[in-house]
Amino acid sequence: MTKSPRARADWLESGRSLADRHDMEIAPGVKAARWLGLQLDDPAGKDWDEAVAIFDRRVRTRYLDPVDLLLRSEAERENRWLFGFTILAIDCLLVETLQAFRMGLTNTRKRSKDMFRRFLTERPRFSQHFKAPQDAEAFWEHVRCGILHQAEVRGGWRVWAVGPLITPLDKGFRVNRTAFHESLAAEFEDYKAELKDPHSTVLRANMRTKMEYVCTAT
Repeated sequence: MTKSPRARADWLESGRSLADRHDMEIAPGVKAARWLGLQLDDPAGKDWDEAVAIFDRRVRTRYLDPVDLLLRSEAERENRWLFGFTILAIDCLLVETLQAFRMGLTNTRKRSKDMFRRFLTERPRFSQHFKAPQDAEAFWEHVRCGILHQAEVRGGWRVWAVGPLITPLDKGFRVNRTAFHESLAAEFEDYKAELKDPHSTVLRANMRTKMEYVCTAT
């Protein structure tokens, strides 16, 4: 069947859009087509090592490396504690990113609060500090939403650079952004170790769902 000029134009444009998406870099030096070409159905396949390495490069260059640069920059200054809000803003983005990959979510709209509650109360690096779900929800509301939406922390919360990861105050908590970041970086390493385990079938499937969405979404 011969396509009409309009249909043919739409078909060609669709093909170009697909090619453009596959040519998109999902991590420095890694194009979407490379990920989509990985053979990941075999749990013991060698491509899983590359998959985790690509994921590591994506997360590290987007989130962890920028925070590390800020921390090193602080260490070189006389007034050292300057970038707490920026550090926490980036780390909050990473919390939501990691939880989305863990759950295989391609759309986190209206799910952010639940994702933070689950991450902070379920991940071992944080559950020892956020023992009550309401504390995790308060972090989401007053720190995550406060910084990302209004450029301030609210509800009596304070950003600090020393002491425990969180410390109760008369109202709210004091959060040590350095300890928070270090725990988050360690959690990322834990997650990668889980992904390398061939028995982590659900976790791997969820991660693949999210990454394939990243590679193909318009």
